[in-house]
Amino acid sequence: MSVPASERERAEVLRRSIEYHNDRYYRQDDPEIPDAEYDRLLRELQDLEARYPELRRADSPTQRVGAEPISSFDEVAHRLPMLSLANAFDEQELRDFDRRVREGLGIERVRYSAEPKLDGLAVSLLYEEGILTQAATRGDGHRGEDVTAQVRTIRDVPLRLRGSEGAEGWPSLLEVRGEVFLTYARFEAINEHARRSGGKVFANPRNAAAGSLRQLDPSITAARGLSMFCYGLGAVEGASWSDSHSGSLARIAHWGLPVSPEQRVVEGVEDCIGYHTAIGARRDQLDYAIDGVVFKVDRRADQERLGFVARAPRWAIAYKFPAQEELTTVEAVEFQVGRTGALTPVARLTPVQVGGVTVSNATLHNMDEIERKDVRVGDTVYVRRAGDVIPEVIRVLPERRPSGAEPVQLPSHCPVCQSDVLRAEGEAVARCTGGLFCPAQRKEAIKHFASRRAMDIEGLGDKLVSQLVDMGLVEDPADLYRLSLEQLTQLDRMGEKSAQNLLAALDTSRRTTLARFIYALGIREVGEATARALAEHFGDLDALMGAGAAELLAPAGIKGVGIKTAEALVSYLDAHPEEAPDPSQAAGRSVEALEQWLATRPIRGLKPDAARAIAERFERIEQLRGVSAGVLAATQGSPIEGVGPVVAAHIRAFFSQPHNREVIAKLRDPEIGAIDWEAPSDTAMVEPGRASGTLNGKTIVITGSLSLPRDEIKRRLEAQGAKVTGSVSKNTDLLIAGADPGGKLSRAQDLGIEVVGEDALDDLLAG
Repeated sequence: MSVPASERERAEVLRRSIEYHNDRYYRQDDPEIPDAEYDRLLRELQDLEARYPELRRADSPTQRVGAEPISSFDEVAHRLPMLSLANAFDEQELRDFDRRVREGLGIERVRYSAEPKLDGLAVSLLYEEGILTQAATRGDGHRGEDVTAQVRTIRDVPLRLRGSEGAEGWPSLLEVRGEVFLTYARFEAINEHARRSGGKVFANPRNAAAGSLRQLDPSITAARGLSMFCYGLGAVEGASWSDSHSGSLARIAHWGLPVSPEQRVVEGVEDCIGYHTAIGARRDQLDYAIDGVVFKVDRRADQERLGFVARAPRWAIAYKFPAQEELTTVEAVEFQVGRTGALTPVARLTPVQVGGVTVSNATLHNMDEIERKDVRVGDTVYVRRAGDVIPEVIRVLPERRPSGAEPVQLPSHCPVCQSDVLRAEGEAVARCTGGLFCPAQRKEAIKHFASRRAMDIEGLGDKLVSQLVDMGLVEDPADLYRLSLEQLTQLDRMGEKSAQNLLAALDTSRRTTLARFIYALGIREVGEATARALAEHFGDLDALMGAGAAELLAPAGIKGVGIKTAEALVSYLDAHPEEAPDPSQAAGRSVEALEQWLATRPIRGLKPDAARAIAERFERIEQLRGVSAGVLAATQGSPIEGVGPVVAAHIRAFFSQPHNREVIAKLRDPEIGAIDWEAPSDTAMVEPGRASGTLNGKTIVITGSLSLPRDEIKRRLEAQGAKVTGSVSKNTDLLIAGADPGGKLSRAQDLGIEVVGEDALDDLLAG
């Protein structure tokens, strides 16, 4: 039905009035009307929107009371990654951070923006044309959960930005990052209500905030009374921006977004320390939980100069407060198997309150830590929540140790699948070797097997893998090839067409390369390059599976024979084809005869030990003649690129497990169509030595921003026989440099290496 003009106008008046009173109540703490009058205005607007659904808008104040419940959270890809922060746990670490920043910027004193680090849940808010259109949790930093309906219930968060779009107003697209939290007052009220009604009592405000935000029914979230402070920006489009972090916070606060009232600008590390001390002294007076202070370089230009490392910016740090500690007793030590096979020892503790949380389990990290701290069952220990998050045993009181307490032993077999446990030399972490079979690793093993750089099974994403495993349809990668159309169409959000596409993708994946298949197995530390090297060296999976340490690690060439000596030997043999040792001089033994003959020839650099090694390797001169100098000359390490003692141990351990070999046998079983690598379906992982092209044997490095994705460039270069590496060295033949090439360009120029740019890329890829 059409909406009368008078009703449309009344709805707009009500919206403006309610938003005004929201601001007076929640932001200015100075309400103008009693609660009953506010409730009357809100109810009138609700009634209008119920009669005329066309009036209901995303920025309506009625949306704060909660929308209809949902069945699950959708996934959201962040426009820019939501990175984590590096931590400092003492003053010296903060000073080290400041020193690195000053050295990176070449200045003596840095201006920082400082604010408390809230103990809550990180959330991203997206405003388009001033309207809140999406809210998402941090997730893994790249993808989070869509909690838009839940965040709309948070009174601190404006559904529409104040002001207008334009040069001085908000941009057309604005992404703001912040922390959702519960005040202590709301936390106590929620727990008190739970105690009275027999509901769940939360251990701390952070858990309560996270649980409240992730309610599928937004009306429950609305009843919890969450709060939020914004601390930074993500994507911004359609407007110029402040040249400082503090200026950006001031600007978003002007538009109605909540920022911490404790935010300050400080000069130099001494002011940072002073601010941290002052906030720490007032920590118990704040009505919300904090676990430290965040310092960020204030000038945006300086932030851009400093850049990022891994998953954190170089220009920011979280200076944590000292963790709280308590004494308790170790009742048992158990080993948990993680999704990558890592065995983590966990101490089962007599429950104790640490920082308001009941702690009954604590990580012991690895066997090195257990041995260093000498943790035993029955010990009295100090337990701490490191960073106020993960409980850990930090110290043992040996004077309280009961008699007969035995040291903790690393299990020899996986507690989940009974495969061998391997702790490689020099590594702290022990791992289960049943990667293709172990239930604890099942989902990750299948995800890796199906990934683009492995078997490239299009359409087999993380959620689908989880469904297949949870429903018992897939226990190992081989089960993927036994799936039927009927089984797939029974899955959530899987129609017949999608199921047919997946089955087609599975069928296509059967035709691959040996290198891809080796990589897909998920052997510890066997990446793409090592998989290619193994495929080239062995040429056959059975040969690799049966290879011992000697075959994986035997150095190429003859020990003690350098390239010049090898060339001198080959030249001598070529020049004297008629000469040969006399076996009668060595009692008929050909090896000793060859050794004596070599030792008496005028071959430059050939020493007796090397002559003996050559004789033992070839035994007869007929076998030695015709061998190239490259084969004779000793090389450093393994003949297989990327395979050293640790990787060789991982390979041997993997193939020695009967469960892994059974899964591989199933994958090669003709009953499921047998995976075949004789006719590879693409060239994304071409084995070295089999590629052909104008770049065969060339070592190439890629740097800077280019028009094509780097993976695509790498794939096409390798298809022409090139080796693509990540760093410039004297062995590099060519550097492909795009925009903002960084230090690799300078090093290449210093070494006299050929450099080509974007304009030559097409010709290069085309051969």
